[in-house]
Amino acid sequence: MKYTILCLALFLFGVGQSQILEPVKWSTSVEKVSNKEYVLVATATIEPHWHLYSQNVPEDGPVPTVFTFINNGSFLKKGNTSEDKGLTVNDPVFEMQIKYFENKATFRQTVRLKNEIPLSIKGKVEFMVCDDTRCLPPTEVDLVFTLK
Repeated sequence: MKYTILCLALFLFGVGQSQILEPVKWSTSVEKVSNKEYVLVATATIEPHWHLYSQNVPEDGPVPTVFTFINNGSFLKKGNTSEDKGLTVNDPVFEMQIKYFENKATFRQTVRLKNEIPLSIKGKVEFMVCDDTRCLPPTEVDLVFTLK
């Protein structure tokens, strides 16, 4: 009887765990341009059959990818966050032309340091992913860009 309950509990735990979908993994890096200028690089690795939406999507479309950099006064952003070319397609879920990324996407933000080099710059990314039949709710992930 104990064996049966244990097996049932493990099976239910496994089924419950398999329901959590995380089709995008984020990694960060930093490229030094000069003593005062750095490029913060955020890379999304996207599982097959899923797509991550661009920072620029039409109104009434999906939630765009949005980067927020937490600034304690140690740097200035230079321009907007750039992104890879991506694909512009007629999205079957939203029935409109939308730019998205498959497999991998790289986003870059140039910053200019004010005084001393901080150990790291923190940020967040909010994004939405879909496959051809469903979308996951918007997700927010903390990012850390290590400068030293």
